[in-house]
Amino acid sequence: MADHPGYHILDESRARFNVLDMITTVAGKAVPAYLFMDLDMSYSKELSKRYETSGRKITYTAILLKAISIAQRSHPASRTAVLPLGRKVVFNKVVAGFTVERIIGTHPAVFFGIIENADSKALDQISIELQNYGHSDIAKMPYLATQNWFNNMPNLFRRLVLWFGTRLPSMRQKHLGATFGLTSLGKLGVKSLIAPCATSSTFGIGELEEQAVVRDGQVVIRPIMTITCTFDHRAFDGGPAARFLKEIKGLVEGGLEAYITDKVELPETLKEDSQPAQIVEKEGSRSVA
Repeated sequence: MADHPGYHILDESRARFNVLDMITTVAGKAVPAYLFMDLDMSYSKELSKRYETSGRKITYTAILLKAISIAQRSHPASRTAVLPLGRKVVFNKVVAGFTVERIIGTHPAVFFGIIENADSKALDQISIELQNYGHSDIAKMPYLATQNWFNNMPNLFRRLVLWFGTRLPSMRQKHLGATFGLTSLGKLGVKSLIAPCATSSTFGIGELEEQAVVRDGQVVIRPIMTITCTFDHRAFDGGPAARFLKEIKGLVEGGLEAYITDKVELPETLKEDSQPAQIVEKEGSRSVA
C-alpha cells in the first residue's frame, strides 16, 4: 500500500510480538488491582555500598528480586495461576521474572528473563545473571533465544502455545516459569509504573528519589522508591496482597539482613537506622513481621 501524503504506514516489528502476546493472551484475562507503597531504600543503598567495598557489585533490582522471592515463600497466593473452570494452581518453586530491554536489528524489544532460586542465591550472583540478560549475546542465552525464535513463528502458532500454557500447569512452568514479574523504568525518571498483570503479582519500580520523611518526630532526608504491585484479583484478594507487599517492604528496609550469609559489616552510624525487621516463625516458614 502506498503511503499517504499526510502519513506513512509501518509494519509492526516482530521483535515486539513477545510482549504484545503476553499482554493480550495472558494479562488480558486477569482482573487487575493495584497497590502502591513507598520503600525507604536507606538499608538497600548502604548494603550496595558494603558489597562495593569488597569488590562486588549488587543492584537495587537484585535486592528487590531476592526480597520478593523470599516473601513468596510464605504467600502461596502470590505464586498462584488461574486455570479454566475456576481452578487454581500453586507453583511450589519460586522463580523471579523481570523484563529485559534489548535491540533486535534496529528495533527495541522487551524480553522476559528469569532467575531461579533467587530466594537462596547470593545477591552478587543475582546481579551477575541480571547483567548477562542485559548484555550477553542473545544466541548464548537459551531463555532469550527461545523467545526470539518464538517471535518469528506464525501468529496462530504463538497464540496456540500461549493458550495451552494458560491451561496446562506443566507447560506454563516450563515456558512461562516466572511466579512473579518485575519491570522498572526508574532509570528514565518515571516515578511509578503500573505493569500489566502477566503473573498473579507483577511489580513496577519507579525512580529512587531523595525525599523528606518523618523519623522519630524528626524530618530527615531518605532515598525513597515507589513500588507498585499489580495483582490478579482472581488469584487472591487485597488483604493478602497488602500483607505480601508489606513483607517485601520489611525485607527491603532491613529484614533482608537475616538472609545474607556472606556478611559485610554495617557501619556503626547506620546500624540503628537499618535494623532488620522482626523475623517470625510461622508454620515452618520464616516471614517478616
